[in-house]
Amino acid sequence: MTIRSTIIRSLSVAAFSGVVAFPVAAQQGGGQQAVPVTVVTLEGKDVTLTSVLPGRVAASASAEVRPQVNGIVLERLFEEGADVSVGDPLYRIDDASYEASVESANASLAQAQATLKSTETELTRQEELLRRNVSTQQNFDAAQAERDVAAAAVKVAEAQLMSARIDLDRTTIRAQLSGVIGLSSTTQGSLVTSGQSTALTTIRAIDPVNVDVTQSAAELIQWRRQNARVEAGEAEESSAMVTLKLADGTDYDQTGKLSAAEPYVNEQTGVVVLRLSFPNPDGLLLPGMYVQVDMPLGTAHDVVLVPQEGVARNRRGQAVAMVVTADNKVEERTLNVLRDQGAFWVVDQGVSAGDKVIVEGLQKIGVGATVAPQERAAAPAN
Repeated sequence: MTIRSTIIRSLSVAAFSGVVAFPVAAQQGGGQQAVPVTVVTLEGKDVTLTSVLPGRVAASASAEVRPQVNGIVLERLFEEGADVSVGDPLYRIDDASYEASVESANASLAQAQATLKSTETELTRQEELLRRNVSTQQNFDAAQAERDVAAAAVKVAEAQLMSARIDLDRTTIRAQLSGVIGLSSTTQGSLVTSGQSTALTTIRAIDPVNVDVTQSAAELIQWRRQNARVEAGEAEESSAMVTLKLADGTDYDQTGKLSAAEPYVNEQTGVVVLRLSFPNPDGLLLPGMYVQVDMPLGTAHDVVLVPQEGVARNRRGQAVAMVVTADNKVEERTLNVLRDQGAFWVVDQGVSAGDKVIVEGLQKIGVGATVAPQERAAAPAN
């Protein structure tokens, strides 16, 4: 049987079985010509293992603006989409009726204070009469009770005045949060009511922002152990930072960190909700934006990065690669793949630094074939 027929037979069997496998060469005879192949020489290194998690950007704080008094909106005092600070005026509501309420409360307070002054004078007179035995104890007690009632009336009037002033102050709606203010849902001339269900607008704090993601409980344990090693000085601090990939596929130029984790594992899915915090000085990240988070899980030491085009699966589903030996023979290796990293597989068993993995010409060779390896040229720098 010729080598060509052996390769065709191997490919047919692989296609029938539904798995991708490298062809296996027949017993090599003398005088075989070396087949040219392209190889990559592997290098050992330490690799930070990451888990890619989808997430959504959320504001670090959000406040819906609603009126606390009834009235007609006279003026909107902010520019939509602008930055606002705590205390900035946002809307002005017609305050005529509230000013009248303040004046009425002032008058009631003055009246209560006058009454209190009169009862205090009468109490002093009754005390003097009682001392001279001109009046009775009953008259003195009655005067004292009237004085106490009048004093309580003053406190009620003062509270009513305070309430009227609060309502008057609330006719100017002010920001209770610093951030970016959204679009206004009401205009000048609209009637608004206290506690209405529709917010007038929303203020969002977007520097920093939160990114909520879900992670398996096992990976969360890895993450926390890695952080514990970082705090103990056993790993570089950068390995505990989180990076972000935007919706257009580009990398975000700021790193984030884990700010909170829901102390609960979903029984059905086995995942935990994580909240990550990212600085957003330029306002590039907006609430609701889809992103991908690269969560570092730990550092794999003395591993190799094998190009994915040089790895296939055998009939058992194991990852295998074709390696060129020192005498330019092809040898199949079974790999232990930790995870992917870009266009490479992170491998800790099966191959090692210095091995030459075939990445081009695999369809021409099989196990035991003699090859002429040529190193693949390095990719040009961007």
